[in-house]
Amino acid sequence: MNTLQTERIVAKAENITVTDDTLTFDFVDGRSISVPLAWYPRLLHGSPRERNNWRTIGNGEGFHWPDLDEDLSVEGLLLGRPSGESQRSFQRWLDERGKRL
Repeated sequence: MNTLQTERIVAKAENITVTDDTLTFDFVDGRSISVPLAWYPRLLHGSPRERNNWRTIGNGEGFHWPDLDEDLSVEGLLLGRPSGESQRSFQRWLDERGKRL
């Protein structure tokens, strides 16, 4: 019996461009992916300064926005997954954010 083996290639990102309605991720292999900012409510509610304060994590396999407590994985982006945060969790975050601002 033969089995099919596939090689798992890990895509790594190197840059993000953020506009008022879109996130564009640039990968080290030359690809770019754009997704609606609305997919990620914390980023949508962040200021331009907060949105542009990000860093790569996991050797380019994800991104972290410290000011917004948001993390995105390259795998999730490639699979087209929007935020999985519950409305309840997001509302708590908004409430806490309102107290800090």
